[in-house]
Amino acid sequence: MDAVRTGSGPISLYLHIPFCEKNCWFCGCNTIITTRHSRADTYLDLIAQEIRIFNSRNGSRKSVTQMHWGGGTPNFLSPDQIQRLIGILHEGFDFLPGFEFSVELAPSHLKQEQIDALIAGGLTRASFGIQDCQPEVQRAINRIQPMETNRWVMDALRKAGISSVNVDLIYGLPLQTPESYRDTLQQVLTLNPDRFAIFSYAHLPSLKPAQRKLEAFGLPDPDTKIRLLLEAIQTLTASGYDYIGMDHFAKPGDELNIARTAGRLHRNFQGYTVQEATELVSLGISSISETARTYRQNAKDWRTYADLVQKGEWPIARGIVLSDEDEARRWAIQSIMCRLRLDRDELVRRYPAHADGILNASTIQALAPMDDDGFLTISDNGLQVTDLGRLFLRNIAMTFDAWLDPQAHRHSSTV
Repeated sequence: MDAVRTGSGPISLYLHIPFCEKNCWFCGCNTIITTRHSRADTYLDLIAQEIRIFNSRNGSRKSVTQMHWGGGTPNFLSPDQIQRLIGILHEGFDFLPGFEFSVELAPSHLKQEQIDALIAGGLTRASFGIQDCQPEVQRAINRIQPMETNRWVMDALRKAGISSVNVDLIYGLPLQTPESYRDTLQQVLTLNPDRFAIFSYAHLPSLKPAQRKLEAFGLPDPDTKIRLLLEAIQTLTASGYDYIGMDHFAKPGDELNIARTAGRLHRNFQGYTVQEATELVSLGISSISETARTYRQNAKDWRTYADLVQKGEWPIARGIVLSDEDEARRWAIQSIMCRLRLDRDELVRRYPAHADGILNASTIQALAPMDDDGFLTISDNGLQVTDLGRLFLRNIAMTFDAWLDPQAHRHSSTV
């Protein structure tokens, strides 16, 4: 347990709110489908107890510089429950002045009173999912969300003083075509979001059986899926957004874009961030935490999570302690994902004992087909990702993952 204690610096905090009132058939998140909002009261009791366990095991009260609520549907919580959760968090942690507080919102279930409660708790950023604007696609994925609803959410957030709003879209859903997706993009652009996240639909029916319902409508083939992604890139960049990489787009003045240009962009389980070297502490069912030397994940199901927390035990289901080589490989992967390059001299300077084991003849041989395809360029001092290669950042980074099983087909394709 000593290995999972956080360091002395401030942390990023993540809360998983798993509840949804209905199942969106495309969803791959860890969710609990229920209309009983009283279940959230019990869940908040568990979160409060998990914080006490964390502080007891960690030996100190932590300062928070960044917080994100994800789900599920965080706005499943009522205004009173939101206020209660914010109180629980402030009882357990010290929030630094100017801390960043972001939340994922489901437009169809959002009310003004919930926005007001979040604003009172210090909300600074928001994100909401649209996925697709076409009625036939929405019916196929069991998520009806009129554009009028999206517009109300954006207007309400802006009026509340939220100056940074992200919108999520998905490509690879049933019935999508490049033409229909272009129309979706054009409609969403009228909302003027500050960032876009364009996610590839991950079809994993063995893990998420509800996704089998989508097969009745037909899924885009790989060629069409690539065309959908290219349509997003072309439309958004033509509209003034810069392609950050790994699904994300931002306006030129956005802090993500500024950090990318300055080489200060970072990435954790919450996505891209400008917070350097902050450890991630995650609370709730299935949440994943990261310290300097470890990753750990909480129990994925309610019963196991609740039983452990009620017994006063840390609800960790699995974890890994990183070796020195693992740390070096993590840095290499971060450099590729955030800076689009891997510099041999810098790798040697940071990790002299492991640099030759990471960027060697075997690695270069594995990367050679990507060089031939124009995804990257290889030189004596490392590699540089090309504009085309930004579409395949995950594939490039996977070359440096020593733990990846190349024969495993449990997870979805990267594009």
